[in-house]
Amino acid sequence: IDHYTRESGVRGLERLIAKICRKAALRISEDENRRSVAVSLRSVADFLGAPRYLRTPVSEKSAVGVVNGLAWTQVGGEVMPVEALALDGAGGLELTGKLGDVMKESAKIARSTVRRVAARAGLTADYFKSHDLHVHVPEGAVPKDGPSAGVALTCAMLSAVTGIPARGNIAMTGEITLTGRVLPIGGVKEKLLAAYRMGVTDILLPRENGKDLDEIEEGIRSNMQISLIDTVDEAFSAVLTQPIDRSAPSERMRAV
Repeated sequence: IDHYTRESGVRGLERLIAKICRKAALRISEDENRRSVAVSLRSVADFLGAPRYLRTPVSEKSAVGVVNGLAWTQVGGEVMPVEALALDGAGGLELTGKLGDVMKESAKIARSTVRRVAARAGLTADYFKSHDLHVHVPEGAVPKDGPSAGVALTCAMLSAVTGIPARGNIAMTGEITLTGRVLPIGGVKEKLLAAYRMGVTDILLPRENGKDLDEIEEGIRSNMQISLIDTVDEAFSAVLTQPIDRSAPSERMRAV
């Protein structure tokens, strides 16, 4: 089903099943000795043609500048990779992947948030004057918008500028503010079902969305590790493979 239809309902699935039935009926009518037709994973392409949608499994490997966001689309929830790359430049921000205005604003807030914690991460004051950030959300033909990618955008950018890998076995959703608060979002059920379908069971969710977990079937929820967060600092600790605080021990002691 995943390879042939992407929808929030079952109308497209019903049409595909009907198509298989019609072709099966034709084969039986053409061969008087045939009483039935078997449809298997191997033979389904004979009835429906080559798969229309190829779902790429989520990599569990840690990678610099790559995190898994959770998105709501017209066909349901999706695991949405977010990629960020830091390059020598003049402080520019490049956004690609057919992003809407609200998502572009989230990327700007994410960049400001990363700048706010730059000193803690060991970056010099002029780092963002001499480096560009390029953020890309794959499947560029698919429009993407909304504020719920804020946490993912921030984590991807911070991973890119610090060189600290981000964990590949965790997905996240949540809007962020300039002060680093994580705000609730919509489509929680669809997003968590998408993560479950793709094999991602470690989830970061805004704390205020904790009430929405009652909508998730217990059999699915019990197989997921869902962490409720209030701030992006909590997201950094969960997503990055190393702490971002790179101050020297003596400096930390003086600060205490």
